[in-house]
Amino acid sequence: MGRYLSVCEGKDLYIGTPPILEASKPLRNYISLLARNQRTASCLAFPTTSIMTAVKAGYWSSTSGFSVASIDSSHFTHLFCAFADLDPLTYQVNFPATSATISRQFLTFTQTVQRRNSNVKTLLSIGGPDSDPSTFAQMANQRSNRAAFISSSIQLARTNNFHGLDLCWLYPSTNPESNDLGTLLNEWRNAITDEADGSGNEPLLLTAQVFYSPLGLYRYPVSVICLRLDWINLLAYSYHTPSNSPNQTRAHAAWTTRGQEPSGESGINAWIAEARNNKIKIVLGLPFFGYAWVLVNENNNQVSAPASGAPANLQPDGLIGYNQIATFAAQRTATTVFDTVTQTNYVYDKTTWISFDDRRAITNKIEKAKEKQQELIGYFAWHVGFDNNWSLSRLAAQQWG
Repeated sequence: MGRYLSVCEGKDLYIGTPPILEASKPLRNYISLLARNQRTASCLAFPTTSIMTAVKAGYWSSTSGFSVASIDSSHFTHLFCAFADLDPLTYQVNFPATSATISRQFLTFTQTVQRRNSNVKTLLSIGGPDSDPSTFAQMANQRSNRAAFISSSIQLARTNNFHGLDLCWLYPSTNPESNDLGTLLNEWRNAITDEADGSGNEPLLLTAQVFYSPLGLYRYPVSVICLRLDWINLLAYSYHTPSNSPNQTRAHAAWTTRGQEPSGESGINAWIAEARNNKIKIVLGLPFFGYAWVLVNENNNQVSAPASGAPANLQPDGLIGYNQIATFAAQRTATTVFDTVTQTNYVYDKTTWISFDDRRAITNKIEKAKEKQQELIGYFAWHVGFDNNWSLSRLAAQQWG
């Protein structure tokens, strides 16, 4: 039996042709017309024989020093180009102007990564951890600001051959900001649909990075997210770092934990529960990095051991790429452990202790994610420049199948 595309009447009208499904242009136009004119209380369903593509994604970070030309795109179905800037005055989206070299890599991102894999889809990611969340809040709060953001993002993506857009607003933290995000996503999706109808192109993908859980610190319009985004990129890592837990070693990307500690599994379950009857699509974040602590006593080296912050050479937050971790772990005196409670790895040598995901942890997370394929449709890696000779990228792609 084929899958179904649906169009339902309601305040947040959904055009049920997710861009990750290959639908014909006549069908898209028909659904679009119905979405604008349908006034029945029922939900219309359209069968399609399209198969949803698993998402095997990776982010390229423009601040990593790792060139786009070095990406082995054969391991990915989707690649994110991170991060475009949001102008705080005009609320338009622009490529970063840090250097001519960086600008060129944004301009040629799609054509560069498609040299090794002509089928890979590219998305332009906007914002990121170094952006100002208040600028995103101000943009989303006013119709004219949203319009400038939306139109410039679509134009920038189309002009430079991206296949989609990714919002990285870290994070909406109040109920008004959550409501404004919902309005933004509604208007953004409508504009994407209108652009596709007018141009004859496939609609741009629309995704967003989100906190590991919709509960607690940050606020999300979950029902709108379910209806308007193709999927969410779940930031299932950096729960504990030397910055927020300087006195104790912790597993920064635990899959499971004892009690109420943050974990990938609990976050996924919370998103699914909050979605209720809406269909949510989740892409699990895999960290190609870890965090390093300094042990107080080198003989006390388990998870939760006393620590004194990050090593001096990894200030301020102790972040270290998997490529460097692999080199560290290969030392004769280093010991690598798989922690069965958190289902992640740590490695230590003398007083240096690092929490990270190695091959076993990555394999385990993908196996667990595949058990929830109704909601989990793939994974993404942050970031590809941290991999070690593509070993984790290759493993993840093979494990997902």
